[in-house]
Amino acid sequence: MESSDWPPVLVLLVLVAGALVLLYAIGAALTVEREPLHAVPPFSGGLGPAEHPFSRFHVRWYPVTMIFLAFDMEMLFMYPWTRVVSEVGATAVVEMFLFLGILLAGVGYAWREGAFRWS
Repeated sequence: MESSDWPPVLVLLVLVAGALVLLYAIGAALTVEREPLHAVPPFSGGLGPAEHPFSRFHVRWYPVTMIFLAFDMEMLFMYPWTRVVSEVGATAVVEMFLFLGILLAGVGYAWREGAFRWS
């Protein structure tokens, strides 16, 4: 680079630094002081919390979450499939039924392991 190429770069750097300082100053000037989180009443239901916010979930919720994610992934793949099934033809139908079969095998395994028992 020649020495004449540097002034525009330096001007741009100064403008960017000035814009950052200006944005931080505007943010600091417009910031509203809020109450601490522990003084804020509960949002939903109007009752006080029954347990600590960092309490752990019972272990039985994790298999339920995995089952939900499996069905969520099924829907994620089925929506685009409906758009291309008429173009691709029977191959797309076979592939979707294979996918659903694998998913059904996973649901059968979860059922066998008792993931659907709530007590």
